[in-house]
Amino acid sequence: MSPALSRRTVLTAGAAGAALGAAGTLAAPRAHAAPTLPNGTSQNKVLVIGMDGVRHDRIDAAHAPHLKAMMRDGTYGTSLLYANPMAATSSGPGWSTISTGVWPDKHGVRDNTFTGRNYTAYPGLLARLARLRPELSTYAAVDWKPLDTQGTVTAGADAKLVLDGDRDGYVAHDATIAAEAESVLRDQNPDVVFVYFGQSDIVGHHAGAASQAYLDVIAVQDAYVGRLLAAIEARPSYAAERWTVLVTTDHGHLDAGGHGGSAVAERRTFVLATGPGIAAGARPVDTRLVDVVPTVLRQLGIPVDPAWGLDGKPIQERSGDPFDALHGSLSARVDETGIPTSVLGFTHTPPSGWSVINSAMGTGGVTEWRGWSFATDEFWSRTQRDQSRELNVRARGVFAVADSDEWADKAFSGTYDSTLVTPAHDVTGKANVRLDFTTLYRQEGAQTAQILASFNGGAPTVVKSYTSDVISRPQSLTVPVPVGASSVSFRFRYTGSNNWYWVIDGVKLTTS
Repeated sequence: MSPALSRRTVLTAGAAGAALGAAGTLAAPRAHAAPTLPNGTSQNKVLVIGMDGVRHDRIDAAHAPHLKAMMRDGTYGTSLLYANPMAATSSGPGWSTISTGVWPDKHGVRDNTFTGRNYTAYPGLLARLARLRPELSTYAAVDWKPLDTQGTVTAGADAKLVLDGDRDGYVAHDATIAAEAESVLRDQNPDVVFVYFGQSDIVGHHAGAASQAYLDVIAVQDAYVGRLLAAIEARPSYAAERWTVLVTTDHGHLDAGGHGGSAVAERRTFVLATGPGIAAGARPVDTRLVDVVPTVLRQLGIPVDPAWGLDGKPIQERSGDPFDALHGSLSARVDETGIPTSVLGFTHTPPSGWSVINSAMGTGGVTEWRGWSFATDEFWSRTQRDQSRELNVRARGVFAVADSDEWADKAFSGTYDSTLVTPAHDVTGKANVRLDFTTLYRQEGAQTAQILASFNGGAPTVVKSYTSDVISRPQSLTVPVPVGASSVSFRFRYTGSNNWYWVIDGVKLTTS
């Protein structure tokens, strides 16, 4: 790299950039010279492509050969977003979640005003890389201005293309962005590139996700993805490089168009990745939107410091959660009426070694929620919108849930009283046993939520009680091991009567 070369190059273009209109016409990209990047230093390289407002189920219906080839050759995980009061299903929170690797309760962006953003504690991906590996050559191309002006995506980039909307409002410039990114990837030597396509969101608003125009814009953006992939493969040094490509979105869209609310269609997101060490054809059930940043860091060989407080994990890393093993045996609804019959999402059968005690459980009620159940977000959050089930963001895949509120939606007798029991864990010769898990808990009235420990099969003793809301947080509990104890099992007991719910996931026991 020449000493005279600035590591911060910005190219800004106006409204002459191309946009695919709602009618599906595509103008030619604005012609200009791409900025000059510093020469890259890594053989591990990453391209992140953001497609704004693309519902993954509509990719299936679109002509999208390049995305579908990536699904075949890579790992593809789908999931649901939060909703208010954590954050709206809007671009500000969505791209902040993608770029920082943490949920809105950490990065602070709850809507498109960006009020409360905390990028100092949780910087965006390129800003973090600029701190960790300043020798990396980085580039970003965006045309939704807040991604630049608010510091969400472009902060820390060595060079960036920032395109303006016209005076009548936001206009996407996908063709211009694709052309310049193609040139940068083919003719220069970047290490990390972030490319943003926004026309999909515009068409979603104007025509709706159920429209042919929405499928058409996905097809156009898929062609841009193909051009970027071809540019990578055309690099003279490609054979000696290790490229990872990720594609993701910030939120979904209603069939009629629009987002920001709590409908499942608005909450749909995906992460698609190909590259070294990323399994072909994998469809993990435990992927979340926060996994983009940890995946990029893993592929660049950068270890994650727990002090950063990231909520994600690399897409190729499985959670190891025993509840996820139940995914293949989940059933369709029984009494619930608001869940499509095609959604297989619950079971009462616990994982191997676990048990559920329902001896004190009332009778009747909604079948799906009689005692501790095991369910997915796609299933459980459909039971009733806007009761904070959408905040279950730190659970992954299949989780355990005790929901007296939903159970009581059908005639019942008695109270909800159910206990989830872990397998026995060896504690021989150990001083302490630590229980880690993730929980979402809503308190109401006289309901109770207790964690009990039983050593050597003896009488369970309460070691933790919840008396107030816990909004999707990791929990850690250390319990002394009695002298002579050789095993311990933990119990999660929930009681209530048409109250709220308790979610448990990611249970892990360790000793010291």
